[in-house]
Formats: sequence, structure tokens, C-alpha cells
Amino acid sequence: MRTLIDKFLELIKWPLAFYMLLSLPAFVQSLNYFQFTKMPYIALIAGFLFFFVSRTMMDSSVKGNMEIIAHELTHAFFALITLHKVKGVRVEGDNSGGNMEFEGSGNWLIIIAPYFFPLFGLFYMIAVTIYTLFAPMNLILNGFLGFFIGYHLDTVSSQIHEKQTDLPKVSYKFCAMFLPSANLWAVGSMLAFNSKGWEGVWLYQRLIGYLNLRNLDYVLSFL
Repeated sequence: MRTLIDKFLELIKWPLAFYMLLSLPAFVQSLNYFQFTKMPYIALIAGFLFFFVSRTMMDSSVKGNMEIIAHELTHAFFALITLHKVKGVRVEGDNSGGNMEFEGSGNWLIIIAPYFFPLFGLFYMIAVTIYTLFAPMNLILNGFLGFFIGYHLDTVSSQIHEKQTDLPKVSYKFCAMFLPSANLWAVGSMLAFNSKGWEGVWLYQRLIGYLNLRNLDYVLSFL
């Protein structure tokens, strides 16, 4: 089963890259549909800004260790969901990097996942879902979601550079086609969750499909 998943992911790798590239306008346009003047989003923006304020006060070694841990755990998470047994996760003591070992040959999704997927943000969204079973959503929770969006964007931006060993494994061309839209998808999904929970995330995916069809219709009518 693991081998079949890896082969399927390899089969859809470049079609998915082209889809994400062509969907980039839709992901950018989707930002116009969020009501940033409403209180839940004002609280989210406050949390987002608070992350960058707290970042300036954070010890560089602590920040580096957190990024490495998040990076390797994201590799491990996608190894597990694609049925690869994780043998271990190691973080170097000098903040020089880390390593995640797993069984099997792996796939491109395991390699590229830390560069677009907000693992800590996902865990927070799950925690909020459980919390709101017993208590109502509040602005503090919205603010923390903004904090995790800031953390995700800061971590991704600091990890994408020419010395990163993961990116050449999937090719720089693939990264350029896939990662911009993938990160907008991740942030857009978190913004949608901020207003309507998981229903909002589902509606956001439908919005992207609608915008893609509208953009395609516009291009065809222009031609």
C-alpha cells in the first residue's frame, strides 16, 4: 500500500504543480472575500503582529530549535500519513539542522511538506475544535490563530534558501510552481477556519474552484 501511495504521488506531482501554478490568481483573489474589518479578523491580525513583536525578543537559538523541530515533525507527519514508519527524529545540538528517518524510499510530499504545511497551525485548529465543543469561540482564540499564521510564514520564509538540501530533491522548477499557491492555500484555509471553523475551510476550497472556473471563462472569452 505504501508503494502504491508513493507511485500515485509521483504520478500526480507535475499535474498538481501545473494546477497550483494556474490557480495562483484564484488564491490571490480569494483574499478579497475575507472580512478583515470584523472583530475575529482584527483579533487574528493582532495575534499575527504580536508574533513578530515576540520574535524580536526571542533568543535566536530557541527560535532556531523551534524551527528545526517543526520542520522535522512535519516531515514525520507526512511520512506517517503516507504509511511510512518513522524510525526517529534527531535535532542537532548546535542548531545546524536535524534529520528524520523512515522506512521506504519516500515521496516528494514528505520532502516538501515543511515548506508549505502549517503543522502547528493544524494542531491548534484541532485543539480549538475540541475546546469549542464545550465553550464558545472567543477573540483570544482568534488571536492565537493569527500568531500561528505568523509563525508559519516566518518559518517558511527562513527555510527557503539556496543552501536548503530538500528543495533540489524535488527540483527548483517544481518548488517555484507549487509552493506559492500551496502557502496561500494553507494561509487561506486558516483564515477561513477563523470565521466558520471546518465548514469555512470547506467553503474556501469551493471558492478556489469557483474562482478558477471564472478565470478560465474570462480567458476563453478574451481569446
